[in-house]
Amino acid sequence: MKFFADTAEIADIKELAETGLLDGVTTNPSLIHKSGRDFMEVTKEICGIVDGPVSAEVVALDHEGMMREAEVLRKIADNVCIKVPLTIEGLKTCKKLTGDGTMVNVTLCFSPNQALLAAKAGATFVSPFVGRHDDNGFDGMDLIRDIRLIYDNYAFETEILVASIRHGMHVLEAARIGADVMTAPPAVIKGLVKHVLTDKGLEGFLADWAKTGQSI
Repeated sequence: MKFFADTAEIADIKELAETGLLDGVTTNPSLIHKSGRDFMEVTKEICGIVDGPVSAEVVALDHEGMMREAEVLRKIADNVCIKVPLTIEGLKTCKKLTGDGTMVNVTLCFSPNQALLAAKAGATFVSPFVGRHDDNGFDGMDLIRDIRLIYDNYAFETEILVASIRHGMHVLEAARIGADVMTAPPAVIKGLVKHVLTDKGLEGFLADWAKTGQSI
């Protein structure tokens, strides 16, 4: 499963990129606002840090406007992935862009039928929001299971990019189901390495090593 960081914070992206475990980055208008940076500037900087897809979202609601914005965004770098909303206009834009060889991430997916439409429109990625689904009384991971089944039924090449991940269990369940990608805040990704027994074991090893009086 590919790991994307859901952030526009450069320091966090650099830290994760240095591990060699980061496959891409997703951003959205809310994350750009939180960073306090210029949209074009920060997107270009992120594209220079990671080799994988960097999702940059359009804000127009109509097809013509989305295409104009996509034309600007895809000139930033070769690894820019245009992010469009799961609307009729967004799907129309997706079909046009992927037909030209541009990567497209169709976002704000909350139903299997929506995911089916995104795949038929040729989306590179579809982003179902599991955390927000959970918040509204649904099981977000059931959504991922349904999408995986549908995509496997018809051999769709669209990758399932699990978004709105809140904690490590979301990551684990996504991996069990067979999602292609997960995108999570840096804190969630870094938290995956944590385990009390790992910490306790390391503490014991170091204590015993100190008693040997040796050094490496």
